[in-house]
Amino acid sequence: MDVRKFWEAVLQQDAGAMRPYFREDARVNWHNTNEQFTVEEFIRANCEYPGRWDGEVERVVVQGGLVITATRVWAAGGGPSFHVVSFIRTEGERIVSVDEYWGDDGAPPQWRREKQIGRAIPTNIKRDGAV
Repeated sequence: MDVRKFWEAVLQQDAGAMRPYFREDARVNWHNTNEQFTVEEFIRANCEYPGRWDGEVERVVVQGGLVITATRVWAAGGGPSFHVVSFIRTEGERIVSVDEYWGDDGAPPQWRREKQIGRAIPTNIKRDGAV
């Protein structure tokens, strides 16, 4: 399965391009909001979401039938941005389940800034932590 092409279809809100990636009985879980979707519900949630989106797959790890992606997603034309980690279980070339965790991008919370702990990730650090 070409996970980058899958993400491209999701970001373009292209139902026709998304559907063939899934097995008919697949399920998608969005843990942050405690929701489970059928394939058709997932496609509908993506395609009927207000506004347009863009994004970039930053990291892909494949381990047997599990594909893990870290993707940055943002509102086209400005607005909110997120990082999403997806655990995509496949059988053959089809998705059987997706477990996703979404996090808002933003500044560190005030309490950490006040304690002066942490710093910006250096720009020479690759997405996998290597220099």
